[in-house]
Amino acid sequence: MAGSLIAYLDSIKERDPAPRSRMEILLYPGVWALFWHRIAHRLYKVRLYFLARAINHLSRFLTGNDIHPGAKIGRNFFIDHGFTVIGETAEIGDNVTLYQHVTLGGTDPANGIGGKRHPTICDGAIIGSGAQVLGPVTVGARARVGANAVVTKDVPEAATMVGIPARQMLVDVTAYQREFVPYGTPCSEVFDPATQKLEILQCEVERLTKQIAELKEERDSSGSTGTKPGKERGCA
Repeated sequence: MAGSLIAYLDSIKERDPAPRSRMEILLYPGVWALFWHRIAHRLYKVRLYFLARAINHLSRFLTGNDIHPGAKIGRNFFIDHGFTVIGETAEIGDNVTLYQHVTLGGTDPANGIGGKRHPTICDGAIIGSGAQVLGPVTVGARARVGANAVVTKDVPEAATMVGIPARQMLVDVTAYQREFVPYGTPCSEVFDPATQKLEILQCEVERLTKQIAELKEERDSSGSTGTKPGKERGCA
């Protein structure tokens, strides 16, 4: 028991540079959210649904994280900071990292998986802050979902997803082979999608074209209503 706890705390320290000791990690709300969920999940499996829900509500009040008792969670799961929502049929593998304000939410399943409304997150995946993973989709092993991305389709193994809706980025092989990248969101320009800069320039051209048209229209309107030079308004 003690050995498992130490291994869990060490796995968090490897992913978070902030704590100076294991004791400090024991104060993390994500650690306590997982602790309460383990108890609630056991009650849920033996159909003590009300007690499971009661513990879930207590955990949400104390930690700010809402994990449904039915969610299946593997080893070394880490919620950094908190305010995360995880749905009933979500399945989370080993060594998964979620940052603040992540939602593993449900949709009406249309892919033939009866009762499966929430995502499956495979081993080693990283979900960035504010990301929404919706529906019975699968996020592949070691995949990364960038901050505020909205994922509604399956994510390939080791892929990096950004945007709304989320799209896959072109990532160098040496980058995705790394064991862990904090926050799940690369910042170097080398990680930008090939079309991102072109799309930004196209939007800027459209904005400037519209602005020029408005200025021309304003000039023409002023010219048609103005008076000729040297002639006072109201004189015959």
